[in-house]
Amino acid sequence: MSESERTETEAPAGCAAAPARDPGARGRRFDAAVQAYLAQHPQATVVALGEGLDTGFWRLDNGRLTWLTVVVPEAAAVRRILLPDGPRRRTVACPAGDHGWLDAVQEPQHGVVITAPGVLMRLPPATVRALLAACAERFPGGALVFDALPRLTAALARRAAAGTGGGRWAAPVRWGLDRGQLPRLAGAHPGIAAVHEVAPVPAAGPPWRWTAYGLPSWLGQRAPVRALAPLVCEVRFAAARSPRRASSAVS
Repeated sequence: MSESERTETEAPAGCAAAPARDPGARGRRFDAAVQAYLAQHPQATVVALGEGLDTGFWRLDNGRLTWLTVVVPEAAAVRRILLPDGPRRRTVACPAGDHGWLDAVQEPQHGVVITAPGVLMRLPPATVRALLAACAERFPGGALVFDALPRLTAALARRAAAGTGGGRWAAPVRWGLDRGQLPRLAGAHPGIAAVHEVAPVPAAGPPWRWTAYGLPSWLGQRAPVRALAPLVCEVRFAAARSPRRASSAVS
């Protein structure tokens, strides 16, 4: 094994000695969606929007994928110091809502899966629509995995942030999505083939552990709780354009 191959597959310094940390209820759903896509497209490019210092590459690497981390320039500078680029992974300094990062995907014919945890909900609806359209047009056969807050939960988050000077949210929540809107989201662009919610992935360990939406499984499935719980969705892009007319689901 060459030196570049060795450093590419080894975890960053300080992480190798510790067991792989569970990414949490939301992270397990993102990982499951990416792994399912890679099972069909093992040489795909994974684009991690707003990844920060996450080490998803080392959790999901199959030895063949290409990994792009897309973060704002200030975060990119820090990531390149702590997690330097490698032969199959690179940091791109670009805001998620700026379409410049799309040009960094060099081999889209092998497949593209984009992850956007905590990203789309903080973008204006018009920016979300434009991003979905750009990805559908540039990455046919690709996928976009994102999380969202139901509209009522998003409104409560905005109210809490306004009353506490920001609260727990790093940026204001600008866009909410109810589960009932998923069929309309599928019609937001002719290049969108399907949209579905990614099911919760149980954590390792005893069955009484918290498994659904970060809540105990028996509670997370109750209708009133589920209606307010965050959702993780996967958008699949059509391999070829469909004649379907677009709808205004993102509003």
